Amino acid sequence: MDRKKEEFTKEREIFLEHIQNSGLRRTAQRDLIMEIFLRTEDHLTSEDLYWLVQKEDPSIGHTTVYRTLKLLTDAGLAREVRFGDNKTYYEHHYNHQHHDHMICTECGRVIEFFSEAIEQMQDKMADKLGFRPTHHSLRIWGICDVCQKTEPMLVTAPSGAQPKVRMRSVAGSQGN
Repeated sequence: MDRKKEEFTKEREIFLEHIQNSGLRRTAQRDLIMEIFLRTEDHLTSEDLYWLVQKEDPSIGHTTVYRTLKLLTDAGLAREVRFGDNKTYYEHHYNHQHHDHMICTECGRVIEFFSEAIEQMQDKMADKLGFRPTHHSLRIWGICDVCQKTEPMLVTAPSGAQPKVRMRSVAGSQGN
């Protein structure tokens, strides 16, 4: 067994237990979708994952991919994130450290980061206001260093405006 497959042993067990507890059965299609999701570290839409799955098994439909992503999310293996382009992305959740996101509104680049200072400030404000957080998501929109170099005169939207994000599709950036 290769190293990647060994790394996902616990995830497979969690997924199998979840689908059994949900009254569903294990299928080769669900297994393949889970495997492809787990070995892809990018932020994926259901369409992105469908495109990747189609490369390995063209008989699997988009609905099956979407439903399996929901099962992965319900099992705690994936989590939904939104970057302001009206799409839902999925990222690994199980055994991954908490992080926040910076999103380039020009090229769609997503930068994951963690700041202990921000975490402490959030906890301090929650304590001060008697609030008990259950989870949070910090997203910062702006222009990445690469886009700033290629187009230094880019104008940012007014602070009250919704960001207009140009996300790149993982499927489209993979070639083939």
